[in-house]
Amino acid sequence: MGFSEWFREARENFTCDVCGREVFAGERVCEKCLRGLPFHRTVCPLCGREVKEEGVCLECKEEPPGVTRARSACEHEGEASRLVVRFKRRKKYLAETLAELSASALLREFPSAEVLVPVPMTKRALKKRGYNQALAFAEALGKRTGIAAADAAEKVKETPSQKTLGRKDRAENLTGCFRIADRAAVKEKTVVIVDDTMTTGATAAVLARVLRRAGAKGVFLFTFTSVTRKEPFGKKEEQKRGMGSKKRNKTEKPAE
Repeated sequence: MGFSEWFREARENFTCDVCGREVFAGERVCEKCLRGLPFHRTVCPLCGREVKEEGVCLECKEEPPGVTRARSACEHEGEASRLVVRFKRRKKYLAETLAELSASALLREFPSAEVLVPVPMTKRALKKRGYNQALAFAEALGKRTGIAAADAAEKVKETPSQKTLGRKDRAENLTGCFRIADRAAVKEKTVVIVDDTMTTGATAAVLARVLRRAGAKGVFLFTFTSVTRKEPFGKKEEQKRGMGSKKRNKTEKPAE
């Protein structure tokens, strides 16, 4: 290890990973920033997203998640969302920070978990980023919880960007993308899929189907953050036009 790399790691060990202030007790996030993180309070019992009052959210009543249950530590807001963005942008060391902040939630929500399976990346995407952030997060969680992390799934097909797609389109995008390379790691096991954030939940739903076919007895999802709305980018334009024409049809008088 060169001096510059050693110095960077040493500095990271003694400063808050959110605000950069010095810390003195070995923590990765200072007390002030910890209080400001948007940890979940009241969540939907199925998808785990923040809700205003207890009970299943309206979206899950219409379409339940593709996993048995999903949970995350924080809302994808404020400093929590910025941690995820930095984690994706070559700040791999933040896997330890995310795990430190969320390991207790994983143990509380999934006490029967036997294996953590990260959402996989294609070889091309892995080469571009340099690491799979979901795998780094799963391994860091494994160290803190004692639950084995297994890189058991593979993504075998590149997919177009999903940033502006809703849940249904994302699921169609991902059909046939995943396969299980290590069936022994998941067969007859309670599996928790691990990712940094949950947007629509489509990726986990598709991967969960593949895991069940490989013999997993239960499939859950755990992420550091979750976007509150399942359709964070709104309806597609053609859907809006269709809804608009329906409204017009209801209000327009029939031709005489």
